[in-house]
Amino acid sequence: MRGDADSTPPLPLAREGAKSRRGRTLALRRYTLLTLGMLGVAMLTALGVWQIQRRTWKLDLIERVEQRIHAAPTTLPAPSSWRTVTAAGDEYRHITVSGTFLHTHETLVQAVTSDGPGFWVLTPLRTTDGTTILVNRGFVPPDRRDPATRREGETEGVVTVTGLLRMSEPKGGFLRSNDPAAGRWYSRDVAAIAAAHGLPRAAPFFIDADAAPDPGSYPVGGLTIVRFPNNHLIYALTWFTLAIMLAAALLRTISGRGRAGASDPLWESRRAAVRRLIGAARNLSRNPGPDARAHIGSA
Repeated sequence: MRGDADSTPPLPLAREGAKSRRGRTLALRRYTLLTLGMLGVAMLTALGVWQIQRRTWKLDLIERVEQRIHAAPTTLPAPSSWRTVTAAGDEYRHITVSGTFLHTHETLVQAVTSDGPGFWVLTPLRTTDGTTILVNRGFVPPDRRDPATRREGETEGVVTVTGLLRMSEPKGGFLRSNDPAAGRWYSRDVAAIAAAHGLPRAAPFFIDADAAPDPGSYPVGGLTIVRFPNNHLIYALTWFTLAIMLAAALLRTISGRGRAGASDPLWESRRAAVRRLIGAARNLSRNPGPDARAHIGSA
């Protein structure tokens, strides 16, 4: 009996050991949270900086496109330079080209415009050097999709088209794929349209015609919308604000003010009272005599 009693650590030492282990566990948790918090601040700050960079790039893009749109029209890029034509360097260039429309190879592409739903009318233009370029002559409503209903707009002979250079839109629209065999087009896929009509030496881009190439009322040209959403400053401010809030929470935790009771006497007294009540409940549970049961029941 004496040996068993000696092997049991004294109660104060056991409590101290348990308290030390709890302290180490809490410290480990705290350092882990601080590490994750600092990583979060760094990540949020990086996202804010990235949005600032994106805003600078977007403003530069808008300025370049505005210059291209309002510049004097230039000639169509030569076939030898078609491979170097890119969206970043050439899209929305104001260009002019002369040739003859191939109305029998007209393609209708579904569109939704400010005038309502309908179709873009893409007609190949055969230039004097034998190359072909698709021209988006404009918009027609569903009741004008048949060329017979808009004969006044079917220009014959050599014409001069002025408009904006646009890049191809491959594959199709949102959740809808082009179906060349059925003649259903949801995007202005230049390569697919040229292949479907057997157009030789077709340019890999098309032209959005200005409002004046057709003397008739249809198709309606000049409906190109040039709009670049630029919400990057709002996004940057959001990320920076979140980073500041998280950093403030970390500083509060590091200084000790974020821990309940570290600098709040009222909270500390309440926490001590809760500990006393828990201790009393444990003592009563170990010896639930008649008086104890009566005390618990009347509490």
